[in-house]
Amino acid sequence: MQPTPQPIADILEFARWAPSGDNTQPWRFEILDEHHLIIHAFDTRDHCIYDLDGHPSQIALGALLETLAIAASAHGLMAEFRRIPDSPDTHPNYFVKLIPDSHLPLDTLLPYIKQRTVQRRPMRTTPLNASQKLALQIAVGKFYTVHWFEGGTQRWQLAKLMFDNAKLRLTLPEAYLVHRDIIQWNARYSEDKVPDQALGVDKMTLKLMNWIMASWRRVDFFNTYLAGHLVPRLEMDLLPGLFCAAHFVLLAHKAPETIDDYVAAGRAVQRFWLTATSLSLQLQPEMTPLIFSRYVREERAFSRLPGATETAANLGARLSRLLQNDAVGQAVFLGRIGNGRSATSRSLRLSVGQLVSAK
Repeated sequence: MQPTPQPIADILEFARWAPSGDNTQPWRFEILDEHHLIIHAFDTRDHCIYDLDGHPSQIALGALLETLAIAASAHGLMAEFRRIPDSPDTHPNYFVKLIPDSHLPLDTLLPYIKQRTVQRRPMRTTPLNASQKLALQIAVGKFYTVHWFEGGTQRWQLAKLMFDNAKLRLTLPEAYLVHRDIIQWNARYSEDKVPDQALGVDKMTLKLMNWIMASWRRVDFFNTYLAGHLVPRLEMDLLPGLFCAAHFVLLAHKAPETIDDYVAAGRAVQRFWLTATSLSLQLQPEMTPLIFSRYVREERAFSRLPGATETAANLGARLSRLLQNDAVGQAVFLGRIGNGRSATSRSLRLSVGQLVSAK
């Protein structure tokens, strides 16, 4: 295999740290020459209940493009992206041109690309100050608005929503298949999955989860007769939802419709997350309520579990009230944020060599 040329090798070394759902890293790189490459992206809609129409993967792709552009600025290169028209939405290809620009400043978010992590454990409830919130609003640009849910009452409303939503998430047979495949057990780090120690639960809960999740039969039995989902929901959803500075939703000024809209949203999400990291803030995405509510709004079946649609509809109605009804379709990202210790366990990434492929 030919070595990856510089400066692309260095740029991709940073770009590969872009976030993606469950650390799927839905992209591969084809190097054409020193200033041109193709990103071969893909989504997981065919087997992941959470990747509805591939939109979450498209948001991740946007985060990748933004990360690549930030990394390119360190070399005085402006990254220009063009989606190749004949590539399908399920496997979009992007042509990348790196253009020398002696006047291009170094992007100040560069140092935080590798520091950015997901923190699933409780944080401090110290409120964000005005300057922090202003910096985060500036980060997402003029086409997005950050809506905050702050204070004890609003944090409780979001925490309770996440707690109830988690019951649906942990009892769906279709979701079990995803969880089974994306967790790496007995691990502090993982190159292509989520290490169990990053899930935010204690050691005894992890051991029990590991044993139960060996088969759907065990999961279904424990959920049906022993409320096996209760402790994980408490540790992964209710307590973290209560113990944070705030929950937030990123609203697009116009409801996204196309792949380009979702990719653009992903670029804004990454700048928000990196800015939060630069402010020493921790963050955790909370995307599943948005995904299930869209299934319901569009009257699309998503599970064979009896009552799943009705439960999702109830959760969606609560989310709509919190987001003032008409804003639900404009929501592109939901999460919680706050001050706290950095995560001690995290997902790593495949190496540049593993992500580079000739096609």
